[in-house]
Amino acid sequence: MKKLLLISLLFSKSVLFSQTVLNSLPLSLNNLEKTQILNIEDKETKDIYAFAWDNQNINILKYNKSLFLTNQFTDLIKKEANRNLMGATISAGQKPTLYWISGNNKNILITTYNLDCKTSESLNFDFPKNHNYIISSFQENNALYILAKEKEYEHLLLYKFENQKCEIKMLDFSPFTFKNKENVNISFNALIQYFPIKKIESDILNSLDLTSSICKMYVLENRIILTFDDRVQRTQVFEVNLNTGIMKERTFDSPASKNPLATANSFYNNKKLFQIAANEDELLFEVKDFDSKNIIKKYSFSKNDSIPFKNSPFFVQINNKKPKQLKNTAKFLKDLEGLTAGISIIKNKQNTFVTFSGFGESQDYYFKADSPDQFGLREYYSLTKMVYFDATLNENLDFISDKQSQPLASENLFYYLNFNKTINLYDALELKNYYILSYYDDASKQFIMRKFTDGFMMGDNRNSIINKSIFSNPATFGKINSH
Repeated sequence: MKKLLLISLLFSKSVLFSQTVLNSLPLSLNNLEKTQILNIEDKETKDIYAFAWDNQNINILKYNKSLFLTNQFTDLIKKEANRNLMGATISAGQKPTLYWISGNNKNILITTYNLDCKTSESLNFDFPKNHNYIISSFQENNALYILAKEKEYEHLLLYKFENQKCEIKMLDFSPFTFKNKENVNISFNALIQYFPIKKIESDILNSLDLTSSICKMYVLENRIILTFDDRVQRTQVFEVNLNTGIMKERTFDSPASKNPLATANSFYNNKKLFQIAANEDELLFEVKDFDSKNIIKKYSFSKNDSIPFKNSPFFVQINNKKPKQLKNTAKFLKDLEGLTAGISIIKNKQNTFVTFSGFGESQDYYFKADSPDQFGLREYYSLTKMVYFDATLNENLDFISDKQSQPLASENLFYYLNFNKTINLYDALELKNYYILSYYDDASKQFIMRKFTDGFMMGDNRNSIINKSIFSNPATFGKINSH
């Protein structure tokens, strides 16, 4: 998955990032058109594993918790050659296991590597006949999970791969009621067909199109949370226990308005559900305790109100053009019309950074002038529109003015990539207090690891990024990067 960052407004002066080169290692990769890098952490030992492969070899690098290289193994690519690296786990005996998925997504080759003996062994796993398609995958507690759709039935399938074994749980959504915007009953299958479930990454800037998704998935310790905002009146939530497969449903009413709501959405973070709702007259925002559903904070802003605590101007952006500023709240709400509202949350140790947004995408066409047909051939293209602005909440969830806040580690990492556009092959790993960026430098034939922390290192003590929303298309960290 190629990760791309487009930053629209940046300071022109040079910046010293809160980043450090941890180590570098000579490494030669062939055929970069078919190459991937993946990092994982062994949660038990805190060892870090880096995997880099090309069309000939898989290179496995093992680092201890101090990031010193302690072992490495290069194995030939055989059956894996025409597959993609889907994920990795650490099996019993500290043996890394890689999961290579076939091009048709019907089979996984599970290869376990013994770094001490320099050997490997593989098993094949065929998805069952009732398996339809893969929704998402993630690593949790040294196990690989795959969430998939079952054919015909209103079921999801949760696969757990651990120690060369697979356990499958069926999640049955048929007893639950789902409705569309017109309050008409629809099937669960129809809901996720029209609004696919999107995985939200924790503790990083998620893209505005992702945070405006109707159906979202959040991965937590030993559980996942699925949120459905298909109706503006409420958010429907399912909490799934990864160990038992037991589901618990919750519903959260959207913020109340005197006039009908035009759009609404939610975002889960740190045992709280953040909800946004809007119409042409007002913008509503509530924070609710996830367990009790009680309202912790609520805010409303009419189109005539100013929002003095916002940390950025109101912006509107069409396609990838430069964002334009909107004059006031009324203009923001006007441009929000017809878009799907979105909200994203990212925290540091003290504050919560909020991006209020809206996103919409449509298709249009034009007739090609050089068409051999007298009526012309239609050439289709996509149109996107987004609106957004930033704000900050303190520990009490009160809005504060914080325009000079220090950048987060993920922002520094994004910023570094933006100024080093030759880095095309990389992966990022979030640890307790920092990020590790692992990438391949083709010019020097080096595998390099950099550490990124919160904060900045500038002589005038200014933030390296003007605003936390000044990303025309904020990138997300996927687990696998192929170029």
